[in-house]
Amino acid sequence: MSSLKTALSLQLLQQQQAALPLAQRQVIDVILRDPGAAVLATVEQLALQANVSMPTIVRMCRRFGYASVREFMVALAQTLAVSGSHLHRSVQQDDSTAEVVSKIVHAAAGAIANLGQRLDAALIDEVAGKMAKASRIDCYSVGAASSFMAQELQSRLFRLGLTSNAIFDAHQQLVSASTLGKHGVAFVISHVGRMPYTLEAAQFAKQQGATVVALTQPDTPLAEMADHVLAVNVPQDAVMRVGTEAYLAHLVVIEIMMVRLAQILGPRVVTGMQQYKRLLETHGFDSYEYMGFQQPAQQRKGDAAAPTKQQGQTAG
Repeated sequence: MSSLKTALSLQLLQQQQAALPLAQRQVIDVILRDPGAAVLATVEQLALQANVSMPTIVRMCRRFGYASVREFMVALAQTLAVSGSHLHRSVQQDDSTAEVVSKIVHAAAGAIANLGQRLDAALIDEVAGKMAKASRIDCYSVGAASSFMAQELQSRLFRLGLTSNAIFDAHQQLVSASTLGKHGVAFVISHVGRMPYTLEAAQFAKQQGATVVALTQPDTPLAEMADHVLAVNVPQDAVMRVGTEAYLAHLVVIEIMMVRLAQILGPRVVTGMQQYKRLLETHGFDSYEYMGFQQPAQQRKGDAAAPTKQQGQTAG
């Protein structure tokens, strides 16, 4: 086989498998059995599953023209991203329920793993530092998925004790942008990254001296305009413009940002968050302490079975 890099496909692996040495054929068997899992596996895991040495896997990748296992797996992941049906990028029409579960879970896990490799720790620190010092952080978005993300971000910022708003209306975004000033942050969430009125608000905020942070795909108009880009790059969904993998990736980025921000703000904020959690557990609307709410019958039965202090004294 030529050492030139080959356009990788599952069909190619099947066609060329017979020409490979036995040990390398065993590696191909493992990959073809569950390509999604193989993309996520380490070299050690693949070697164990195929019952071969790690150098064997490296040699197999080189037979297809790839200098490293990582390069080979990236090409395989790209193949899987476009090989599915109109239902899901990884799922075929005749897949069983077990296959649907496995493929979708592995696809989502792969998207998150890829996100973890791409995120820039220095950029996260820089953005978190500016948010910690901001006079106000306004979260802009448009569309169902992005608006949920903006609401989640604002709620998390509120719990950290920071002044923030989630704004979805075009006119309100412009009003916000005009008042943020140089100490404010406009945090714009749009996976598509090209909604005209949100771009206008982001641009206006930047002109007023505010810091514009974008949570979007790389190379979008929003990414080009922002001061800082938290880039989310996941395979395109077969059905929705913003699919489940993008949805999960956005939530993970928000989680990372909020944890890092809490670390920067210090122990006082963490203590406040713990107190807030305990308060809701005791007095929230889903709490048994809430007036007029009855405990489940099983728990009441368990409580009744235990003797009260007064009953215990009487029996004694």
